[in-house]
Amino acid sequence: QVQLVESGGGLVQAGVSLRLSCAASGLTFSSYAMGWFRQAPGKEREFVASISRSDIITYYADSVKGRFTISRDNAKNTVYLQMTSLKPEDTAVYYCAARYATMLTTKISKPSDFSSWGQGTQVTVSS
Repeated sequence: QVQLVESGGGLVQAGVSLRLSCAASGLTFSSYAMGWFRQAPGKEREFVASISRSDIITYYADSVKGRFTISRDNAKNTVYLQMTSLKPEDTAVYYCAARYATMLTTKISKPSDFSSWGQGTQVTVSS
């Protein structure tokens, strides 16, 4: 059973940085593509970033490109989301997601592309 546990969220001021972590278990982590999504109150879940199983190909939503960086450590079964220059509009619950992938599985961005989800971690950015 795949389990994903996010951590690192919190209340921060605009302009600062924050790093989210997602620890995965119950899977062969290096065989999974990973993603981050977020959901603000009253809005649909939206794509933030994804990373291929090989850690070579990353993909970002336009709204976070240049500010957020997704990375993974296959030895630690963990995926990270480094967030810089945070804005109030980044306020949301952030979710980690996983899907079994081939080497051809890249640039995935739809919630339906992923089969496993974490419970989420709240990020609140004050102005």
